Amino acid sequence: MEEIRKRHSPALKLKVAMAATAGEKTVAEIALKHKVHPTQVGQWKRQFQESAPGIFGGRKPQSEASEALVSQLYEEVGRLKFELDWVKKKASRFGGL
Repeated sequence: MEEIRKRHSPALKLKVAMAATAGEKTVAEIALKHKVHPTQVGQWKRQFQESAPGIFGGRKPQSEASEALVSQLYEEVGRLKFELDWVKKKASRFGGL
C-alpha cells in the first residue's frame, strides 16, 4: 500500500525553520513538537538561511547551475552573431543582403 506524502504549509515550514535557527530547542525537540522528521527540520533551516539575505537584498541569489547556463547562452549568442556577420559579408559579394 502506497503512503501519501504530507504537504506542509509554508507557514509551518517558516515556523519550524525559525525555531531551529533560534537554537533554543534541539532539532529533535522541534521535530517532535511539529510532527516532522528531524532531517526535514534541518533542510528547512538551511533553505531559510540561504534565502533570508535575498529578502532585504532585493536580488535573489543565483545557483551555480543557472550562472553556468547564462554563461553558456551568452557564449552561443556571441558565436551566432559572428556567424551572421560572416554570412552577411559573403552574401554582399553576391548582391544579397
